[in-house]
Amino acid sequence: MTSWIADPEGGRARGPRALARAWVEALIRPRRLFANGVAPGDQAPALTFAVAVAAAYALGWIVTDPGIVPGIVASLPLSAAILFLVVVVLVAPVGLHLTAAVATLSVILASVEYDDGIALRDRGGVSETVQVVAYASSPMALAGPPIPELRVVCGAYAAVLLLIGFRTVHRTTPVRTLVAGVPPALLGYGVGYRVVAAVRSLIG
Repeated sequence: MTSWIADPEGGRARGPRALARAWVEALIRPRRLFANGVAPGDQAPALTFAVAVAAAYALGWIVTDPGIVPGIVASLPLSAAILFLVVVVLVAPVGLHLTAAVATLSVILASVEYDDGIALRDRGGVSETVQVVAYASSPMALAGPPIPELRVVCGAYAAVLLLIGFRTVHRTTPVRTLVAGVPPALLGYGVGYRVVAAVRSLIG
């Protein structure tokens, strides 16, 4: 999952402008992004994208709700900066790979078919799955403020983008797309970005 391919085929351009274009495209033209911007082995831009989304989320949450910042040091701004760096350097990459691992298992499960024996349907590779998980998280960049309705809407849209990405990249049927997409969406967006907690606060 973390292997590096020196010359990936196709994929995203690098740099801040390419990152911004990918974010906008994921939100308004997801099928085009997943069809043209996901390529075997091209995980580096996707990891950067996922970290940027998590950074925007964390920054929005810290700014709008400073009470969440733990007293790491005596200075609140310094504690906030440390928390932000932990999210960017540690939490975001680990969260992406955990979610991608669940997504990979879900895609394999969704690919099982019986044709004179158990077999697996043709599908995209692990690196494509990682990229789909990363780019589908784009709405969560806006979900930092602790507004339950906002987080639920962003989480639902991220889940829809994930399903679109799996259907586009792995060429799954609607039912297989749900089997592949629901578990990682619940873990990555529901738990990781606190969408499940937001839903519970609305119905509880």
